[in-house]
Amino acid sequence: MDSDLAAAYGQCRELHRRHGRTYYLATRLLPAWKRRHVHALYGFTRYADEIVDGTEDLPPAERAARLDDWAGRFVAGLHGAPADDPLLPAVLHTIAVFDLDRDDFASFLKSMAMDLTVSAYPTYDHLLDYMEGSAAVIGTMMLPILGSSDPVAAREPARQLGFAFQLTNFIRDVAEDLDRGRTYLPDEDLAKFGVTHDELAQARARGRGTARIRELIEYEVTRAQAHYAAAAPGITMLAPASQACMRTAYALYGGILDEVAAQGYDVFARRALVPQRRRMAVAARALLTPAGTPVTIPGPTVHPR
Repeated sequence: MDSDLAAAYGQCRELHRRHGRTYYLATRLLPAWKRRHVHALYGFTRYADEIVDGTEDLPPAERAARLDDWAGRFVAGLHGAPADDPLLPAVLHTIAVFDLDRDDFASFLKSMAMDLTVSAYPTYDHLLDYMEGSAAVIGTMMLPILGSSDPVAAREPARQLGFAFQLTNFIRDVAEDLDRGRTYLPDEDLAKFGVTHDELAQARARGRGTARIRELIEYEVTRAQAHYAAAAPGITMLAPASQACMRTAYALYGGILDEVAAQGYDVFARRALVPQRRRMAVAARALLTPAGTPVTIPGPTVHPR
């Protein structure tokens, strides 16, 4: 591996270590040769996210221009142009090694661009359209790297796991997303529980959610659990060497929902985090669990009412 490519993989690994602690811990359980490719995908998604959310002092048009420029260099790299970028050589190398679907990357970049113009979603179907690019495709990008005994059957569970992880993040980060001027809780769900956007803003300012908001969050947690249930069969379809990693990620992201429930579904009181001791115990348990063992679905496996 040449020095530029090695440096690009190193940059992606550092981004992952700094910003994706839960997933980074899980990735440590993969065979060493697979880790760098997972870091590359994380680096790609994180860097795009940083262009959108890490430059909030810039006008939306300028952020959009930066995203377009970076996406253009990425597409040019796919067609063989030299990638003059600290991260892209690793991403392009990973795509080539595993022949990853280029359309997944286009869908992801489309969803990132939506964050510059879309601040709310009328229905859950609208949110699913966004999450198709921001989350489901991450699952399908990962699948060739993780390996599977039946890639066709494993594809839908991989998509569902992307939805589950993304919705978990949206539930945990309601307050932070409000600070960015966005709400990922569908308007139809807010209306179902009599919650307004103003009420969410007031709860953010107060540091405490109302009873109606807590009921709304409980509903969204139940919805996320349905995605985890749909994703569960896919874990045992993965290559045996990859199952401990994804079993850990599955349990730790699901554990965030447990923490949300433990604080009475009040996501404004504090940011729900899985304690470090539990994180390490989950990883250790995953290493000792034989491949093929069914995963434990987080929380009650009921569907939203």
